[in-house]
Amino acid sequence: MKKLWLTAGIILGVVIVVWLAGLAATPSPLPQGPIAFDSPEGRALLFRSTANADYFLLAEHFVTQEHLTYCGPASMVMVLNGLGVPAPETPEFGEYRYFTQDNLFERADVREVADPEAVSKNGMFLREVGAVLEQYGVNVTVHHADEISVDEFRRLASENLARKGDFIIVNYLRTAVGQVGGGHFSPIAAYDRESDRFLVLDVSRYKYPPAWISTEDLFLAMDTVDSDAGELRGFISAAFRPEG
Repeated sequence: MKKLWLTAGIILGVVIVVWLAGLAATPSPLPQGPIAFDSPEGRALLFRSTANADYFLLAEHFVTQEHLTYCGPASMVMVLNGLGVPAPETPEFGEYRYFTQDNLFERADVREVADPEAVSKNGMFLREVGAVLEQYGVNVTVHHADEISVDEFRRLASENLARKGDFIIVNYLRTAVGQVGGGHFSPIAAYDRESDRFLVLDVSRYKYPPAWISTEDLFLAMDTVDSDAGELRGFISAAFRPEG
């Protein structure tokens, strides 16, 4: 019975993400290499994966970035809602509180770290995303690609995805995985050991669908210089444990 419920949950999660991905206008076809999640092979990888504890909450809170440069805020909103961090007031939702890409920047201390007008023009860099999450009480570890090996990334990320209570946001260069664009942020939701691929829930769903990217390719895409920050890209691990 437990296995039956698990299978049903995975199917429901697949349906949610496929439906949400279908809201996008016409995403660009993926280049050779990444495997589209909404494909027979992509769905099979999720069924087979054992490191997928983060998938369900991220799928529940999956959003599309509201501006071309808002991949960082969109990724943070998914993670903050998935972690259950207390959200600011959201007038449009009445008494219910929920993180959005607008109210993320309502607090003065957050705007001191990242000004929304500047983000709308230039986007964000890795340390900046980590600093915003910390303002909301999230325990953050920022990993630059030159400070860690591909094997360490594989181990840390797969272990994270196998347990609940923490998430990973990757910062990578799109062209390094054959896609059009520059630096990008998105959460990863699952890892399949047999194919050695991570499921990237791409927040620019109008552009590319969620996809499974090989560990080597994803790490090489993180191992690139963000010229605005003067540092290499990488990934963030984020956890929230309320006091008391």
